[in-house]
Amino acid sequence: MLIIDNLEVSVDDKKVLNGLSLKVGANEVHAIMGPNGAGKSSLSNVLAGHPSYQILGGSITFKDEDLLGMEPNIRALKGVFKSFQYPLEIAGLNTKNFLKESLNLHRKQKGLDGISDQDFQTLLEEKMDLVKFNPKLIERDLHANFSGGEKKKSEILQMALFEPSLAILDETDSGLDIDALKAVGQAIEKLRAKDRSIILITHYQRLLDFVQPDVVHVMQSGKIVRSGNSDLAKILEAQGYEGSC
Repeated sequence: MLIIDNLEVSVDDKKVLNGLSLKVGANEVHAIMGPNGAGKSSLSNVLAGHPSYQILGGSITFKDEDLLGMEPNIRALKGVFKSFQYPLEIAGLNTKNFLKESLNLHRKQKGLDGISDQDFQTLLEEKMDLVKFNPKLIERDLHANFSGGEKKKSEILQMALFEPSLAILDETDSGLDIDALKAVGQAIEKLRAKDRSIILITHYQRLLDFVQPDVVHVMQSGKIVRSGNSDLAKILEAQGYEGSC
């Protein structure tokens, strides 16, 4: 699904990725952990196509195509999805309309007709139930006066509707209470699919109580310094990054 080879990246004249390499197969969940400043969020921004990042070297191949050669909107339509650590409120953009229009763009990319209002409502209710999203929020502007947990559920609701091939979840667990964490984690686990890969970026092992990663990676100084199975997250939790890497 994704091959990153010796990626070197800078932002604001500071090098943030330093020869990072990573392979993610279809139907795999990879957790990326590491201390603040390790480059985790920078990696997610580069994958999504954030224009502030300068590629100094290396390559990213997504489903046998050059990801770095695609504009951000093309990446999204081809199946790259990113949930944000701090989802923004967007005044004037109705949540339900946003979801339907975005879904129809994805359907058009796949050669499908637009979805009817009735079919969309049925699908939306199914996905809101999956994520445990409060249906009273769906007519509000996007993320307007949502709690931190509801914003994160909104992001996972988008993932559930758009069915991306590659989902990059940037600290989806940050700011969540235990109930919201459980709901979000269980929803992510249910969204695993044979043609979908998930990259979970997190500081803590607690999300991994609900989402079982196939591989756990540790990032430091802009590159991956250690990889292992799900037990590695428990070692990191107990020993910290300095004590385990």
